[in-house]
Amino acid sequence: MMKDMGMTAFRFSISWSRILPKGTLSGGINPKGIQFYNDLINTLKNNSLEPFATLFHWDSPQALEDAYGGFLNSRIVNDFRDFADVCFKNFGDRVKNWMTINEPYSYAVYGYGDGTYAPARCSTWLGCSEGNSSTEPYIVGHNLLLAHATAVDLYRRNYTGSQNGTIGLALNFFWTVPYSSHLEDINATQRSADFKFGWYMDPITNGDYPEIMKELVGERLPKFNATESKMLKGSFDFLGLNYYTTSYAFNVPPADPNYLSYQTDACANTTGVRNGTAIGTLTGSPWLYAYPIAMGQVLNYINGKYNNPIIYITENGVSQENAPSSKFLNDNNRIDYLKSHLYYLHKAIRNGVNVKGYFVWSLLDNFEWNYGYTTPFGVYYVDFDSRLVSPPRFPKESAKWLKGFLRNVGDIKLPVSSMLEIEQREQRGRLIVCGCELTVLL
Repeated sequence: MMKDMGMTAFRFSISWSRILPKGTLSGGINPKGIQFYNDLINTLKNNSLEPFATLFHWDSPQALEDAYGGFLNSRIVNDFRDFADVCFKNFGDRVKNWMTINEPYSYAVYGYGDGTYAPARCSTWLGCSEGNSSTEPYIVGHNLLLAHATAVDLYRRNYTGSQNGTIGLALNFFWTVPYSSHLEDINATQRSADFKFGWYMDPITNGDYPEIMKELVGERLPKFNATESKMLKGSFDFLGLNYYTTSYAFNVPPADPNYLSYQTDACANTTGVRNGTAIGTLTGSPWLYAYPIAMGQVLNYINGKYNNPIIYITENGVSQENAPSSKFLNDNNRIDYLKSHLYYLHKAIRNGVNVKGYFVWSLLDNFEWNYGYTTPFGVYYVDFDSRLVSPPRFPKESAKWLKGFLRNVGDIKLPVSSMLEIEQREQRGRLIVCGCELTVLL
């Protein structure tokens, strides 16, 4: 299906437990796991699809959770390095683009800050049976960063020269705009960016956390020693960027000292609605408002603040509400979403942002964590109700559009969506995307 659509790359993640069932190298390597990914990678290469592999997409081995608490314990850094080493050694002759961690923010905050993702830890006053929302997200985030840096250091020392590959990580950016023109809301918007994106981007760029995090979190924020800071600084050849949505940020006072949490430390709350009006088009996910102009805003922000890194858009897409299959196939809202986001992506590239590729999330309808199968993101409909081992798959209208776009050599006119109308009022530019240039990009 990917080859027929004209895609040139495929992003996937490798299951740690599938490679090391006990989580550690001493527990043994699973040859069937190695064979599974060899078959996948070879099939991709044989069909002219470049593999982009992510080492960790939140599936921490249960054995390590049982042994020492997983990413709450710094012991996991060396175990992650060993897992990465097995992957580099077995797959690096064909995989030339690696990502260590996918969305460390999501794993740390949703798993240890509010308990909505596994392992469902948070402070008891937030409803979890165990955890500490004021410390654990920062501990987990710290260990994720050190695991990333250790794997990058290993790859650069032992594999880059012989395998000629690149390595980075994928960060998500919940972009925000000020709720009002008041200075306190403008400052809250920057704090929100620092606590969500800068939390990880600053260490891998500068070797340390943002100053505002150190100031507001204090002793609850772990510290990097000189060796760790040096290893972190510059520990990416490219940045994978996951962008979906935008919200308003507004200032709130500091929390009661008895009820501290990651969620309150930034003194900045967010909302998708202002004065009864949503910031963007509503979608099948309550957290996702389509706000395409921010694609360019995010890219320009990163370009200016973080020294114009090489960027791959590693996730961008929109969900549908659960509905009959006939409605699933008519996903014109997804076509509008993709068109408008690609428009602002293309505009950012023309302004000098160093974007090298773009991945739609996602090819197939899939399991969306705590939303299960109720908010499908795929451009292909998957009939999960069939109960077959390999359920039937059907192209949605967005898949047909994407195929035409990827094979198009002319201009593509965009529909004037509500957000494009906003930009038209602010800046009367022509709403055209040059398909040929983006085809090269993709």
